[in-house]
Amino acid sequence: MNCAHRSPRRRAVSTPAAVALLVLSAAGCSLVGDTDGSLSLSVPKPTAEAARLCRALHKELPKTVEGLKRRTPEPASDLTAAWGDPAIKLRCGVAKPLKLTPGTEHYDPYVNSAEVNGVKWLPEQLDDGYRFTTVLRRAYVEVTVPGKYAPEVNPLVDLASAVEKSVPEGVV
Repeated sequence: MNCAHRSPRRRAVSTPAAVALLVLSAAGCSLVGDTDGSLSLSVPKPTAEAARLCRALHKELPKTVEGLKRRTPEPASDLTAAWGDPAIKLRCGVAKPLKLTPGTEHYDPYVNSAEVNGVKWLPEQLDDGYRFTTVLRRAYVEVTVPGKYAPEVNPLVDLASAVEKSVPEGVV
């Protein structure tokens, strides 16, 4: 509602109607999402060795991914990072994906992974986008890309050199 179109006369609004309007406007705001730019991201609990590698990766991460500015998730951690809104999210030191466990239906880190600039990633389709997790590295790095940024694999191009430089190949 534009304030310039309001009548100079005041109208009385009953208390129940005012409460209803307040509740409805608050509900409408919550459906839109966070407008303050905050971003909550759960922090992994890696081994000491993986945490060391993740801290090294954190220092190498780019300021932009796909032209999107880097954001600091809450709580701030050397194990997480994000870019853009909706956020492309990175978590380092995550647990090994179940699909990489021997004996599972699709286990084969070589066949089921996609290589981007020297880094192999396990793609997993989500309801909105993809989750990519590094394979055959000394720490697992997870990147979640919303469908808005399709093709979702593109942000991995910007992240691959930092991963390759900081998280050496090997099997965890």
